[in-house]
Amino acid sequence: MASFGDPIPLSIMEPGDEPAEHAMPDPVAAQAECGGIVAAIFDLLCDTRLDPLAPELAWGFVNSFHFVANRLEGREDRLADTLRAMARRLEPGEVFNKELEDTQLECQSVAEQRAAMEAMRDYAAAMYRAYAGRPWSPAKGSRASHVTTASQISALDFLRARSERRRDRYDPQGPVVVVSGPQDWHDWRIIWGRLDQIRTRIPNMVLVTTGQRLGVDAAAAAWAAQRGVVCIAFGLYGRGNGKAFRRNRNIAELMPVEALLCEGSGIQSSLYDLFNPQQGHRVPTHVFMRADQEPAVPIKKKRRVIAA
Repeated sequence: MASFGDPIPLSIMEPGDEPAEHAMPDPVAAQAECGGIVAAIFDLLCDTRLDPLAPELAWGFVNSFHFVANRLEGREDRLADTLRAMARRLEPGEVFNKELEDTQLECQSVAEQRAAMEAMRDYAAAMYRAYAGRPWSPAKGSRASHVTTASQISALDFLRARSERRRDRYDPQGPVVVVSGPQDWHDWRIIWGRLDQIRTRIPNMVLVTTGQRLGVDAAAAAWAAQRGVVCIAFGLYGRGNGKAFRRNRNIAELMPVEALLCEGSGIQSSLYDLFNPQQGHRVPTHVFMRADQEPAVPIKKKRRVIAA
């Protein structure tokens, strides 16, 4: 709850406002209410004809915090650019000094607002994962968590940060372990068990998936969220029929130290060939076939008990 715990003494709420004392929301209440709203959505629709829509509605609620945080981050960047420009042309005089101080305070205030939005997003996302059974992730872009230790990072932001060193929190460092498989894969335990074994040997691992929202990739992302491991989702970007194979080549260029592939389509076969060439460096690869799965077990939903 560090985003709420040490607010700056004065803040500027809107551009043009004078600095003043403004309270921050209570951190305990923020965590309870943000998670509680997500839980209430699932509880309200549970065992009704609207039940299948609960994850979509709850996703939208979490995403609203993410949308506002991104907007504030853009404003924060613009203020920082203004501040740097002003610092380079330091001028004597009270008017300039007042403008410089106000711009700095406004930038700090926006950064504080952005951090609070990201924290509340993560509180809501934690409850979403508990009810939906999979981590919340934005439709596009990145979520760099400030509350939980796992982050969902899109491939585009990851590659951009690697080349530009723009933000450390979008450039996780550590040995890369790749996971990929089909969407119609039900045995998550076999995935979690093998990833636990790999993490025992590589505790600082960074997980990379092929970004699908169901099946093997979703199971791996859920494992990463539960274990506090950074997860990079390499979705499909660009145009053309070959974008999936271009994505595979981008993943191979990360020089992974280990891989877990489940029997699926040509995408997984392509990754296996990239990781295991006839000549050159080979990546240790764990392969699971569909027949290796345990039988699917139906999961009964549990309704939260609300005191009268």
